[in-house]
Amino acid sequence: MTGNEDTKIKIEKAALAEFMDKGFANASLRQIVKNAGLTTGAFYKYYSTKESLFAALVEPYANKIYSIYDVTLQNFQTLTSEEQQKAMIRVSTDSISEMLDYIYEHYDNFKLLLCKADGTPFTSFIHNLVEKETDSTLRFIEDMRNSGTNIPRLDKDFVHMVSSGMFSAMFEIVAHDMEKSKAVERVKMLKKFYTGGWEKLFGISF
Repeated sequence: MTGNEDTKIKIEKAALAEFMDKGFANASLRQIVKNAGLTTGAFYKYYSTKESLFAALVEPYANKIYSIYDVTLQNFQTLTSEEQQKAMIRVSTDSISEMLDYIYEHYDNFKLLLCKADGTPFTSFIHNLVEKETDSTLRFIEDMRNSGTNIPRLDKDFVHMVSSGMFSAMFEIVAHDMEKSKAVERVKMLKKFYTGGWEKLFGISF
């Protein structure tokens, strides 16, 4: 490990502790620099602002979750409508499992992202996922209808509400510091709840 890498690790370790304790808005950059054992001048060789430092701790992890979702969706959309209906539960289960594994591998970073990000653009993390889910659900509805499956159209506002409820509930596992085994079980229950609701609305089985 080079001296620069070692210094960067010290900064990020000190920042993680300060942000975790006080949240982004109330965290002190001066305290982070002090706890890292640096001068302010030395710090600015690595990060230009408190915002850029916080971003370094959360943005790669947010982007990975977006990527898991996007890749899953891209693969799902290569299926026919009939195949999509049959594969829905398996595909969504695999995607959520991958997300949960990644979240618990990088738990502190997700704690910052989901609970300590007020005052940063990263408060939109869940909203961004909801937008993706809303768009993909509306596309699924149209694809099913175009293939001859007579499911009802749903307006975007309603689908957004349902998607928001699902993702907001899912990430409660981090807000409430659930152990992974418990989180997995709770998310399985949540998924059953929402699957049953969609089946009732659409009049089909997944």
